[in-house]
Amino acid sequence: MFSKDLQIHNGSLEIEKIHNSWYEKYKNLNYGAFITFVGIIRDENSIDGLSFDVYEPLLEKWFKSWQERAKKQNAIVFLAHSRGDVLNHTSSYIAGVCSPQRRVALELIDSFVEDFKKNAPIWKYDMRNKQRIYAKDRSQKIDGAGILA
Repeated sequence: MFSKDLQIHNGSLEIEKIHNSWYEKYKNLNYGAFITFVGIIRDENSIDGLSFDVYEPLLEKWFKSWQERAKKQNAIVFLAHSRGDVLNHTSSYIAGVCSPQRRVALELIDSFVEDFKKNAPIWKYDMRNKQRIYAKDRSQKIDGAGILA
C-alpha cells in the first residue's frame, strides 16, 4: 500500500470499506461530485478468476502524473488494485474522482480508467485449476516500457 489515494491490496478488494474511507476523507471538501468505478471479475472462458502482478515504482509514477493532471482541474483521483489472486464475482479495481463540478468528474473518471487499462504496469493472468496463465491476448505494450524504450 502506498497512500490512502493509491492502494495495492493482496487478493480481492473490500470495496465498501475502501469506497467509504475515501468518501469520509473527501465529503467535507465542498466538492459537488464523488464518482467511483468498480471492476468486477467476470466468469468467462472457464476461468476461476484472475491474478495480477504489479510493478509498484512505475505505477506510483503513473499515478502521480494523474494526480497532477487532476489538480489542474481542481480535482482529486484515487485508486486501489489487487495483487495476486482474485476470484470471479469479486473486485480487483476501484478508481475514483472527486471534483467541484460533475462534468469534470465524469470526464476525468473516463479518461483515468481508460488510461489505467492502457498504461498501468499491472500484468494479468487467468486462473484455471489453481494455475496462473498469462493473458497475452488481452495484454498491451506499455508506452515507454521495454529494454529499448
